[in-house]
Amino acid sequence: MDLSANEPADAEVKDPFLTALGERTRALRARRGLTRKGLAKAAEVSERHLANVEMGVGNASVQFLRQLAQALNCSLAELVGDETASSPEWLMIREILRGRNDAELVQARGALASMFGAPASQAARRQRIALIGLRGAGKSTLGRALAEGWKVPFVELNRGIEALAGCTLSEIHSLYGPAAYRRYEKRAMEDTIQRFPRAVIATPGGIVSDPATFNLLLAHCYTVWVRATPEEHMGRVLAQGDTRPMAGHTGNAEAMNDLRRILESRAAFYSKADTVFDTSEMSPDAALAALREQLRDVIAV
Repeated sequence: MDLSANEPADAEVKDPFLTALGERTRALRARRGLTRKGLAKAAEVSERHLANVEMGVGNASVQFLRQLAQALNCSLAELVGDETASSPEWLMIREILRGRNDAELVQARGALASMFGAPASQAARRQRIALIGLRGAGKSTLGRALAEGWKVPFVELNRGIEALAGCTLSEIHSLYGPAAYRRYEKRAMEDTIQRFPRAVIATPGGIVSDPATFNLLLAHCYTVWVRATPEEHMGRVLAQGDTRPMAGHTGNAEAMNDLRRILESRAAFYSKADTVFDTSEMSPDAALAALREQLRDVIAV
């Protein structure tokens, strides 16, 4: 079947993602020893549409890609170009980890970090305390008071991000986008670790969103998940005059639902902290006293 008429006159107008998708599809098909007709039949898709996809000019739906992945006996991630499917070694490592429980995965992550990273010793980690959690949990208030009492520097990572970027957080997002913000966040974390062997650090709520930065934090700091109920998170932020949680929402109920979803999606990452401290229904003074007591026997500052 001659499908050359479907190709654009100028190959440079092809979308790079679609071109790469077509190349991966052809490579996976060849690895499985399937003809284009055979794959189309196995996946129950149009051979003509499959040909367009393989040439980088067909915009495939998610369902189409799902059917291809099933027929090719691969994951959807492998088909669309996930890094962990980019080489035989990645695929074999991923297969070893497939189906492992959380405890085994924690053990594997620790072993890999020891092999390829440069984690700080336990004694060094416990001289640098990092508070993680959503806005409104009390990280800045508690962190500043802890640092003052222990006579160590207090670092609010947001300020370090702004110093590196030369503009405010909102300007970073509006001018450069979230990817640039994450790069500044990682650089600020690296700078803080290098400059402050002893410190209390208040981190942005979304620091768990970037695995590289979060791994860096866990390796070099004793981490505390400072948490509260969603209602208290919202109330405290609004009481500080920060209306960002309401941005883009039509009312309090919608904003609260969004906050609960964020907390739920991040909870598994926050729970990687060395310890958890709940500030719900506690005054700032009571929370500070309780946190000091909780950390009394484990910190080394």
